[in-house]
Amino acid sequence: MKPVWRVADVRAAEAGLMATLPPGTLMQRAAAGLARRCGLLLAERGGVYGARVLLLVGSGDNGGDALYAGARLAHRGATVSALLLSPGRAHAEGLAAFRAAGGRLVDRPPATVDLVLDGIVGIGGRGGLRETAEQLAASLVEHCGRDGERATVVAVDVPSGVAVDTGNVPLSASGRPSAVRADVTVAFGALKPALVVGPAAALAGQVELVDIGLGPWLRGSPALRVVEWSDVERWWPDLGPASEKYTRGVVGVATGSATYPGAAVLSVGGALAGPTGLVRYAGGARAEVVHRHPSVIATGRVADAGRVQAWVCGSGLGTGEEAAAELRAVLAAPVPVVLDADALTLMVDGKMAERLRDRDAPIVVTPHDREFTRLCGEEPGADRVGSALRLAAWMNAVVLLKGDRTVVATPDGRAYVNPTGTAALATGGTGDVLAGLLGSLLAGGVPADRAAAAAAYLHGLAGREAARGGPVTAPDVAAALRPVVGRLGGTTG
Repeated sequence: MKPVWRVADVRAAEAGLMATLPPGTLMQRAAAGLARRCGLLLAERGGVYGARVLLLVGSGDNGGDALYAGARLAHRGATVSALLLSPGRAHAEGLAAFRAAGGRLVDRPPATVDLVLDGIVGIGGRGGLRETAEQLAASLVEHCGRDGERATVVAVDVPSGVAVDTGNVPLSASGRPSAVRADVTVAFGALKPALVVGPAAALAGQVELVDIGLGPWLRGSPALRVVEWSDVERWWPDLGPASEKYTRGVVGVATGSATYPGAAVLSVGGALAGPTGLVRYAGGARAEVVHRHPSVIATGRVADAGRVQAWVCGSGLGTGEEAAAELRAVLAAPVPVVLDADALTLMVDGKMAERLRDRDAPIVVTPHDREFTRLCGEEPGADRVGSALRLAAWMNAVVLLKGDRTVVATPDGRAYVNPTGTAALATGGTGDVLAGLLGSLLAGGVPADRAAAAAAYLHGLAGREAARGGPVTAPDVAAALRPVVGRLGGTTG
């Protein structure tokens, strides 16, 4: 997993490292990495020599990074201009190096620009962009290069204007994001939350991390961690010569109803793509489930389902007394449970609180934003990670807060973010597939936090695969899960 660090931790690491280096070394390392990435981008557009580059330079070190990088590009033959947003406060040494390399200062963007370097404000920024910078950021889409294509925008460390520690993006008076939208962000030394979570992550574009030597100086616990394919592969249960359906785990699925049979079919489909050897279904859609998935053992009630190693409960279940009784039966089982959709609605009035408190086995809840609001009485707000962590602590449950960058939070204060999300998954029933897959991972013995993170990761990849064929439906996602999971080494023993 990739660690993601708060501003205070990055600042402390920078201070510790700089104390061991000659003055200016850290900035030169950052500028070298930044210039290298810009050079590669310009090479894709015809080369560095003769390219037109615009630096948007604010005060402080972020602007200094941009100026030093601009000087390096100028030495390679690029025509580099710098627009200083605070001329009297620009980084003095960086500005001198820029001028010595042949860079020129301008008071408005040139007509032709191949690449824009966003050095307006870095990790010390607060509260979005000021008016002039905001207007410049909004105008970037109008600039084109010598090839006629829109200028490539590269952010220095973070896109200017974003809330670095939360990933929130302030809005301007006109309702637009008060931040730069980058095609590429070159991050120095460590990933920051705004690059991986919240609406800011969408503004960061492709993120490239440049090693400037901070690693040994980053202390304490990261703000969160980004899940990677290698993590999912490592967590996935292995098959061996002695494996059989019961040793692989049995997952129970209490979803759907006569009114909503599709929810049952989809959640069972998600469970069948997971690592367990057997799926038991309990509910009012058993005929539809067995018709679509003949390997499933189906009964009408949780009490009649037999032994399982985990339960999935909620989607399409309904919110009446019969549904509440099934939820109580699931919570009474001494095994991990996934609570989704209607199960979350049934918990809002607090009548299930005692049953939750009495449980020793793990619980995973999977709210989207509206369900989160019903559970908590308030929206996730600007700090999605912090909100998910508070709900996890309050419920003593792992929280999978769905979204473009799904957040997984644990009661003991750890958080993960899923990088594979896609807007294609914003369609009815895809959450049912996710819940089924998650339940299968729990039944296969994967710890609750890892099961949630792995399920979100694979579900996101399945959404991307399904989108290749056009508009996505939940059955498409369930079908795409199989080839995605098939790429995991542990599925073959």
